[in-house]
Formats: sequence, structure tokens, C-alpha cells
Amino acid sequence: MGARGTADGDRSRYHIAALAKGLQVLSLFDGTTLSLRTSDIAARTGIPMPTTFRIVSTLEELGYLERTHDGALQPGVKVLTLGSAAMRGSGLVQLSDRPLRLLAEATGETVNLGVLVEDRVLYLARLRNADLVTANVHVGSTLPAPYTSMGKLLLAYLPPDEFDRRITAASFTPGAGPNAVSSVPELRDRLEQIRRDGYAIQDQELAQGLRSVSVPVFGADDLPVAAVNVAVSTARHPESALHGTILERLRGTAADISAKLRTR
Repeated sequence: MGARGTADGDRSRYHIAALAKGLQVLSLFDGTTLSLRTSDIAARTGIPMPTTFRIVSTLEELGYLERTHDGALQPGVKVLTLGSAAMRGSGLVQLSDRPLRLLAEATGETVNLGVLVEDRVLYLARLRNADLVTANVHVGSTLPAPYTSMGKLLLAYLPPDEFDRRITAASFTPGAGPNAVSSVPELRDRLEQIRRDGYAIQDQELAQGLRSVSVPVFGADDLPVAAVNVAVSTARHPESALHGTILERLRGTAADISAKLRTR
């Protein structure tokens, strides 16, 4: 048996099934699923109902789940604390902090750092200008990737088979802005242009009154690991403004973060 097979075997020796199932339950609560009933959890995980009940009861007792007034379950304060600590402790977030702050100061606009999680963008860092319309977006939020500049940018770099796995008709959720794409073929056309340009523009696709431009952050293997964007109000900046000084400063910030990631 090779070294990899041995390592895999060693890991399996220490696998704790109950812990794995508990984490599987917690992973059901994402940006689109905020509460579930015990029966829903059992159905989605395939864990038998009696076992699900014990797992849920334990997580509830420890503060990782809590019940709403109608008996549904939602993440408790401890889960939120863990998530916040994980994001603050992320090497990517730590290395990006100063470059993002300098970019926010230089532009006077909202600056975001995000990564792709399935068909959504997870916000890891956000420095918000007070007049931006998306006040409900915060660190830990996820948004549909097809409607965001960071999401489209990162989707554009995916291998075709990975894109097909992540993006389906269900990825185009209601409530988008007036210029949003609504189908996979439309999105593919936009991604082709993004690959040619090396950056992505979002012009009132996420929400009315919001524009943004995004560029990739590259890791040690020269593949995108994240994206950085600058988001602006349409009342203050025409779409053409995102192709000039803002884009150049954004590229400089992304290059700075990429260099830090390669040398850490």
C-alpha cells in the first residue's frame, strides 16, 4: 500500500461517526436554509429519525442549535461565534486586511473579498461605504454567484464540468436586479467576455442602483482562490467609471494579496 493509502487508512481509524453526523446536520444551515424541522433534517441527511433526534437534542443542549417559536431549528449563537472566529482567523482574510483597507480609503467606496461556495459567493471581508444600497450584506452572507461580479468572475475560471455541476436552473433565484441573467446560456455568454477581459462588471444585476467590478486573487498554483471587488452606487458612478482608475487600483490590491499568498 502506498503512502497515500496508508494516510487514508490512518484517518479512517480516527473517524468518529457521531461527530461526523453532527457536523453534517450543522452544514445543512447555509445562506439559503435558515431553519429546519427535525423531520427535514432526517430526510436531507438520510440519518434515521431516532438518531437525528438525539443529535439535534445534543446540539440544542450545547447551544449550537436553537428552536424558534414554531418548533423549527436554527443555528444558535455558538455556531455564529465559531463562524466569525474562523473568518477572522483565515489566512486569506488576515493577509487581505491591510490591502483592502487601503483600497477602501483610496476609492471611498465599498470593498469586498469573497470566495465561491457551490453556486454562491461567500463574503469573507466587507468594508462598506455608508451610502451603498445593499445594507443587508455582511461578512458571512452568501449571494447567488450569477448575479455578482465576484461570483461571475470565479465562475469564469471554473473547468466546464465543474461549472455544469454547480450552475443549474435553480441557481437563478428570484429577486435579482433588472439586468440579471436568467438562464445558463445567457450566463455562459457573459463568462466568455469575463475570461477575455480578466475582470467582471456587475451593472444592476444584483440589485437596482448597484454596480461593482471584480478581479481575481491568485494562490500559489496561479489559480483564483478568491475575488475582490469595489461596489458603487449608480447615482454616483456611471458604468464606464468601473473600467478606469477604480479598476486599476483594484488590480493593484489583488496583485498585492496574491503576492502575499504566494510567499506565506
